[in-house]
Amino acid sequence: MQQPEARQTAQPADTEILDPEVAYLRRKKTALWVTVALLILSLVVLAVGLISATRTDNVPVAGYYPGITLSFGAFLGIVGIHLVENRRPMLMAAIIFISIGVIASFFCAIVDGIIASEFIDIRPLHENMCDFYTSGSGYAFDSYYSEMTCGSSGKTCKLKLRSNTCYCCYLYNCENTEYHPQYFEFTGVSSCWDVIHLHRLLWSSVVLNVTGLFLGIIAAAILGAYKDMQKPAPARAPSPAPPPHILYNPTQHMLTYAGFCPPGQNLPAYPNYPVPVQATSFQGPASPQMIPEGGPGGTSCPSEETQSQPPSQGATQMLQQGGPQEPGGGFMLTPNAPVLFGSSQSPFEKPPPYAY
Repeated sequence: MQQPEARQTAQPADTEILDPEVAYLRRKKTALWVTVALLILSLVVLAVGLISATRTDNVPVAGYYPGITLSFGAFLGIVGIHLVENRRPMLMAAIIFISIGVIASFFCAIVDGIIASEFIDIRPLHENMCDFYTSGSGYAFDSYYSEMTCGSSGKTCKLKLRSNTCYCCYLYNCENTEYHPQYFEFTGVSSCWDVIHLHRLLWSSVVLNVTGLFLGIIAAAILGAYKDMQKPAPARAPSPAPPPHILYNPTQHMLTYAGFCPPGQNLPAYPNYPVPVQATSFQGPASPQMIPEGGPGGTSCPSEETQSQPPSQGATQMLQQGGPQEPGGGFMLTPNAPVLFGSSQSPFEKPPPYAY
């Protein structure tokens, strides 16, 4: 028993062939959206970094530096996308600034992460082991120092503080006042909760810088591919072909009539002198002479040169004498001349109808 053959249904792969103009607009739209997203992200990084840097006076924050370069590069990218003539130089400048911002995001994320994880300990803050010192609204915190008694590890020591300072005696080492592995005081704060907010802002800045790092790489790659694209010309309907240009040369205006008369046709030859209408005597025509095939009737159509030649001298004399004459003084009809019949009616009689 034969088994039925398995039918193989080969479905052709649907390859989408895009129009050049559609592909150009799609690439432009993608580059624009990615650049706008990078601009928004860089502005957020800049804002979070500035807030973190101004939260305290003694904790350095570097998260806002990438926001400056990335935002400027994204702005140049948006401007370059909408340009037509100077698009390539503008996009090159945008790619350079975005690349610098990407490098800055990498290092600043590392620096802020180390500061938030190693140099700030918020466990004493959550357990209310830290105190806040303020001297009042009438004193500037950066002009006067106050001595506070701080005890750590069973020892008491004096600690000089400025106004509006959050300090932790748990983290302060009275034996070695020069080296402290962690920040034990935070100056220029309104309360100790500002330190907790600073810690959260630092980690937020780290996350935003890492996101800006990857988004900046993607934006630089897309802008680099878009800057080499040429805007396709709009498709137009094909115009009809122009008529051929004919040059007129006035020296070549002679027209030839080759083939006007069919060859091989014998035409009778008639003389070019007048035949007298009235004849007194009638003489029967002689036997007609046949014109040979090679004669004037057997040739093809006469050309313009032969027609334009003047008559010969003998023909001119015959025309002046009135044609060939007989010896007796009368005219002699040539064999090819038409037959003339004499009139037998009187001048007052009506001629008969035409006879055949």
